[in-house]
Amino acid sequence: MYTFFKRTAPALSLLGLALVSCQPELDDIETSKGSADFTRYIAVGNSLTAGFSDGGLYLEGQQSSYPNLLAQQFKAVGGGDFTQPLFQTGQENGSGYLRLTGFTSTGSPTTANVTTNLAVRDRVVTRTSPASNPQLIYTKYTEPVNNLGVPGIRMSDIETKGFGNVASTGGNLLAPTPIFNSYFERITPAGSDQTYLERVAASNPTFFTSWVGNNDVLGYATAGAAASFLTPLADFTDKNSKLINALTANGAKGLVATIPDVTNVPFFTTVGPAFRATLAAANVPAIVVTTGAFSTTPGTPATRKSIPVTDIRDANGNGKQLFTLTASPYVTLFGRPNNGKAWRDVYNQARTSLPPTITLGVFLAIQGVDTTKAFGASAENPFPSTLVLDDAEQAVVKSATTAFNNALTAKANEKGLAIFDANAFFSRVATTGIVSDAVNNTAAFISGNLFSLDGVHPTPRGYAIIANEMINAINAKYGSSIQTVNPNDYRGVRFP
Repeated sequence: MYTFFKRTAPALSLLGLALVSCQPELDDIETSKGSADFTRYIAVGNSLTAGFSDGGLYLEGQQSSYPNLLAQQFKAVGGGDFTQPLFQTGQENGSGYLRLTGFTSTGSPTTANVTTNLAVRDRVVTRTSPASNPQLIYTKYTEPVNNLGVPGIRMSDIETKGFGNVASTGGNLLAPTPIFNSYFERITPAGSDQTYLERVAASNPTFFTSWVGNNDVLGYATAGAAASFLTPLADFTDKNSKLINALTANGAKGLVATIPDVTNVPFFTTVGPAFRATLAAANVPAIVVTTGAFSTTPGTPATRKSIPVTDIRDANGNGKQLFTLTASPYVTLFGRPNNGKAWRDVYNQARTSLPPTITLGVFLAIQGVDTTKAFGASAENPFPSTLVLDDAEQAVVKSATTAFNNALTAKANEKGLAIFDANAFFSRVATTGIVSDAVNNTAAFISGNLFSLDGVHPTPRGYAIIANEMINAINAKYGSSIQTVNPNDYRGVRFP
């Protein structure tokens, strides 16, 4: 149903050039560290910092992470060794990830999960995962590391005791349920209740990058504002201040990155246009969705909202409502019973935060859902809120993003740090794309080169372009002359 066009960059052949002798040798390019000291570089952040891509963390993504690319360039100006918690041979596929397997006859991409050579050491029941859905934990990496990127971490989590301890009963009181993170557990000594902030404070960098806070917005947005929470601004501001104070305690310089507007990524911009066109062709005037958080109290069903088809975001950016990439398996079922698959999936995702007495049948009854009715066509069986980020929810996301970014930039300016305005950068990518050596890279799903198959995290080429943007900000702030990388040396989405 959804057509994606595969775009091939033009091959540029440079033939017969007689100017080779005029080009400087690489050794002739002057590099300088400026006023910064790159001897011990520490990267602080979440999945973007770890090199997460295609819905998982695996060796190739780690090797293409922007901190690793930065560290390679820092070497030329006195940078020291940079150690990452790499997955080893035989376990190089880490957590597993998505791979592109082909396209349907209508041009829709098909994917599959990579399930071999994983670094999974156990499946455990934790305080956030019931016995019916145990959480994966990964092979430990107990050596010191410079890349402290932890997929899934929020700013609100950095002082959470037991964040990396399976046995701990502690947690983040702001969260609906106490938090445990298997990626932090992987690099935390067994049995330790060390917090992320304590780990950062002990890292003693001479230079750092800090890109924390994306998940304080992203989780809320990708869940359609139904199964996550936004960090309160006061808590975000307080913990960011503590984080930057810890990093700069010994005089280190560094770079702080802002939070991009998540509604610009392919996860939100891919499904809607084709869905809108299909509904318009079928003369369907409107669909029904739930909105806001799901209820767990009988007698208070999920709130309904009718969305005119013309309000769904089209390919030109017109329209207010966004469908998530995860909606794509379900929207083709419009107008016919779907045996409740969409709602069953929502229930399975929500089980970790539901009382054990709430079965699927009870959950559906509370939400007021009758899955025998036509999916999305009536109030009896609406689209779940997790599949839609409506205009009211988008306004909340944008407001929080602006407030968090103000806090990030204010603290960075207070400490005299470089700033990578990721929000402005990703907005530019979504609007005009970015050209690297005659290749245009855009925010288009699969064909745009920059975003991986999960629609949120970059490809290796995307990480290379991000590294260059950071290098430009560092050079401008500290008077250094660090060389950028060639993004075209790194791949976009890998085709079968």
